[in-house]
Amino acid sequence: MKHIYIVRHCSAEGQSSDAPLTREGTNQAELLADFLEDRHIDKILSSPYARAMTSIEPLAQGLRLQIHEDPRLSERVLSSEPLHNWLDCLEQTFADFELAYNGGETSAQAMNRAIQVVNEVLAGSHHDVVIVTHGNLMTLMLRHFDERFGIEAWAALTNPDVYRITVDESETTVERVWR
Repeated sequence: MKHIYIVRHCSAEGQSSDAPLTREGTNQAELLADFLEDRHIDKILSSPYARAMTSIEPLAQGLRLQIHEDPRLSERVLSSEPLHNWLDCLEQTFADFELAYNGGETSAQAMNRAIQVVNEVLAGSHHDVVIVTHGNLMTLMLRHFDERFGIEAWAALTNPDVYRITVDESETTVERVWR
């Protein structure tokens, strides 16, 4: 049996790749470490974005584990150009998984790159793994296992948030475990 903890980063000061955590986000990172420390985590993978890495650093330090950066866990690019109606555009990409905006990824493309990471974890020797990512990509990863995850699930995510995917020989379950 394997457990994969999909973690959305803590509260950050913005959306850029180098946006730091807010003061509240720094406190959330400590709470996140406390929450996950007794779960027998043996590997940590993270988006290279500063807000993701910083969110999981307290856990990594406490468990004396290295954080493995993986660019496939970076947030999904909706468009390379600013979209004044980005929320409507995002919603449309959950309805049409092949829809792409200028310079952006389709939902299918983003999901596939993230699921490559999950499949590598499942094929590997580690049993309890943390994957730190971003809200949109997290929702797409969860949707791979449960098609009920869509725009409503994305809108309900918190910073941070934690879902556990449990995989054994006969079934896969997805459950929110963050308090």
